[in-house]
Amino acid sequence: MASDPIVYIIDDDDSVRESLEFLIDCAGLRARSFVSADAFLGASPSLDGACLITDVRMPGTNGIELLDALRVRHGQIPIIVMTGHADVPLAIQAMKSGAADFIEKPFDNDMLLSSVRKAISEQSSAAEVRAESERLSERIATLSVREREVMEALVEGKANKAIAFDLGISARTVEVYRANAMMKMHAKTLSDLVRMAMIVRLLSNR
Repeated sequence: MASDPIVYIIDDDDSVRESLEFLIDCAGLRARSFVSADAFLGASPSLDGACLITDVRMPGTNGIELLDALRVRHGQIPIIVMTGHADVPLAIQAMKSGAADFIEKPFDNDMLLSSVRKAISEQSSAAEVRAESERLSERIATLSVREREVMEALVEGKANKAIAFDLGISARTVEVYRANAMMKMHAKTLSDLVRMAMIVRLLSNR
């Protein structure tokens, strides 16, 4: 049924699409894949109860352009962006445009499934989102000034060395502040930390 959750997979790599379809199917969710963002947009599939997993770099319309197009057409559909390690700043740009999460390749299957399930379930009420923002704001309040500066720089997509240069500290010290910030924010990964910071930033600007 159209109301049942479905995961759309968009990637120009055949092996990635096939492995993700198999993974999603085994998790008990419906999956449908597309070779490009243009093919997906051209098919205009139903987005009710849907979640998207898309590569950020593809021929034609890229992942960020796809996200912008869907935001105009459908508002809050959750989109998970896949990226190579070198494309993390680009993935962070996608999160600023409204992506639900980003996953670095090669990804852990359990982590990706967790992100998919969370994205589907998070099509929730504004009250629940506000409650999460308040919890995250409380955690941010526990950060030291330097820990917050490092976190904000990470959200901007800066590498450790660039942060170290900007703040006049060593890259090793940046790593310590980053680890402390992740611990206090209860973030398991960099994408967790970015997502948390972006939720608070976006809602505070409303």
